[in-house]
Amino acid sequence: MTLRAGLIQLNSSDDPVANLPRTQGLIAQAVGQGAKFVATPEVTNVLSTSRSHQKSVLQHEEQDQTLATLRKQAADLGIWLLIGSIGLLTEDTDGRFANRSFLIDPQGKIKARYDKIHMFDVQVTESETYRESDGYRPGETATLAETPFGTVGMSICYDMRFPHLYRQLAQAGATILTAPAAFSPVTGAAHWHSLLRARAIENGCFVIAPAQTGDHDIRKGKPRSTYGHSLVVDPWGEVLLDAGAEEGAYVVDLDLGQVEVARKRVPSLSHDRPFRLDRG
Repeated sequence: MTLRAGLIQLNSSDDPVANLPRTQGLIAQAVGQGAKFVATPEVTNVLSTSRSHQKSVLQHEEQDQTLATLRKQAADLGIWLLIGSIGLLTEDTDGRFANRSFLIDPQGKIKARYDKIHMFDVQVTESETYRESDGYRPGETATLAETPFGTVGMSICYDMRFPHLYRQLAQAGATILTAPAAFSPVTGAAHWHSLLRARAIENGCFVIAPAQTGDHDIRKGKPRSTYGHSLVVDPWGEVLLDAGAEEGAYVVDLDLGQVEVARKRVPSLSHDRPFRLDRG
């Protein structure tokens, strides 16, 4: 079975109203090129570095206009749509948001939700520091979703540095791993391709990673840039698509039979063994 997948590479601003029609237009472009499964990046609705601004523009899931509009578009186009993630208000007493990915079916229904588990709390350089957990609460549940083209294991961005998450998803049946992202240019140049290729190889899965890109239009808060290079990697580790740095809609054909082929060649998912740690 062959699946034509579309990856939407965005340069989102901190204005969700302005971002939405651009996202819709790129989704339509991908479908116009034959895509039946389309994926958008992390924080599709709004990319912001200001917690106060996020609080003023984010909505709860039930009221979120990006989610409602993209669900309708998926139904109108008859496609599967991965909304890589959107920032959402929650009922948490500490006021933190959710970074939530949605898989939408061709009827516009929410097939699966996934809240990002691992928070990007790092100091990349002396001047580039992130504390995602200050604004977003971590999820606690890994997510699998059944589709006609395979079992999808969902993740978001920084998750890709935690291989045990992907191994558990693959051992539970995932054949496609999604990793929408808004990756730092510094860590992107150093690690993006290596991490995604490794996750594909060690699990014998396709990895689909739509990304934010470029210098973002930020009205309030610190400036923000992202790496781009939306990527699709096959189960043998071959890069099938690298979108480079330009915003746009990109399509690629996936030979889904390659999952079984790769796993027969190297059946490492069934070779785990218990072991002891000896400090000597």
